[in-house]
Amino acid sequence: MSNLVQGLTTRGGNAAAIQHHYDVSNEFYSLWLDSSLTYSCGFWDNPAMDDNLEQSQQKKIDWHLETSGATTGKRLLDIGCGWGALMRRYVNGYPDRQAVGLTLSHNQYEQICSLGLDNIKVYEESWIVHQPMTTYDAIVSIGAFEHFAKPETTSEEKISVYREFFGQCQQWLKPKGKLSLQTITYGSLSAEEKNWFTQNEIFPDSELPRPGEILIAADRLFEIKTYRNDRLQYGKTCDLWLNNLRRQKSLIIEGFGEKIYRKYEQYLKLVVAGFYFGQILLLRLEMQSLAK
Repeated sequence: MSNLVQGLTTRGGNAAAIQHHYDVSNEFYSLWLDSSLTYSCGFWDNPAMDDNLEQSQQKKIDWHLETSGATTGKRLLDIGCGWGALMRRYVNGYPDRQAVGLTLSHNQYEQICSLGLDNIKVYEESWIVHQPMTTYDAIVSIGAFEHFAKPETTSEEKISVYREFFGQCQQWLKPKGKLSLQTITYGSLSAEEKNWFTQNEIFPDSELPRPGEILIAADRLFEIKTYRNDRLQYGKTCDLWLNNLRRQKSLIIEGFGEKIYRKYEQYLKLVVAGFYFGQILLLRLEMQSLAK
């Protein structure tokens, strides 16, 4: 791989690091996520009273589709599309809509391709190299932003990468089009206090943003219309995932080994605590493109 391509891969998200986490096995994730394989924070009206994980994931997808303006348009880009749940929801019953997804996970790419849906296109590529033929009516990005920077990246370098991302999104969108962004960020946790286990065993080669870095990077490119910190909702989501994981303990150990089970149990315990105590946050941003 050339130095240029290595640089592009690093800025847009490290493919090897993404695959380290997401390509354990589709079957593995199906044992403890909801049936749509949605691997991000659900949307809860009352997280303390509601344990319906499946419904919360549908509400989250619908929130992003509405917030981005996708439901009034015909062409959607999903950056970090996972196993395609949001794109499937978008095109279901609307043959004139087209969804385009980007992922660096080969397993996710193959899963979406296997659906054989003509109005969903998926590319195993970074946003850095994406070259659409025409503009999009809306862009959604859930759980990808966390992978755009590396642990050794300075704050100034992170802002530069994030600004490049926002600049690309602005160019891809129709005038006044919107981006709906969901990302984990640092809260009270300092970069120096990052947990070694999560950094090295679960999300290697990735660095969380700080809220201020996102706002600086988006300045004069996007107007922030809605700013939500839903950290308690992500704590709830991870708590339910942890319960599911434990219920499937014997099947997971039998199929994937005790080491994998222990790794993900420890990871989920850590992030549940992180969200509930405010060490990490979950931001949902409605961002409208400013004049180019």
